Amino acid sequence: MFSGERFVNAAGESGPSAAGMTADGTAETPAAVPGAGMVADSGGAAGPQARTTDIVPGPGGVMTDEVGVVTGDLTLRTEYADGKVTVRVQYKDADEWYAVTGTSVTLADPAGLDAVHGVAVGLLNRPEG
Repeated sequence: MFSGERFVNAAGESGPSAAGMTADGTAETPAAVPGAGMVADSGGAAGPQARTTDIVPGPGGVMTDEVGVVTGDLTLRTEYADGKVTVRVQYKDADEWYAVTGTSVTLADPAGLDAVHGVAVGLLNRPEG
């Protein structure tokens, strides 16, 4: 909005203009925005992505779908694929991954993967107990 720019509504009242609208209420012509529609940290693709962090869970460990509770030094991986995010854990340096119970959910924007991973690490990493 430009300084001092105003609009008049249907009732004849004036006020500051709304972004993207003209004084008569019709939409302005869209402007080209370089990079619009790009996905952060994925090269423009919304394909499979993952983040990993080593963690030490607190007392009680981490509940998994496949083997129940796992404890000790673990690696946590947050995966995004096909519009869903899933959190998995493995014993550090092992080959098998286990889905953390209740963590397969829809994620509308793959750019949110880092935030979801950060929350999962914050909840599950409890090295002090």
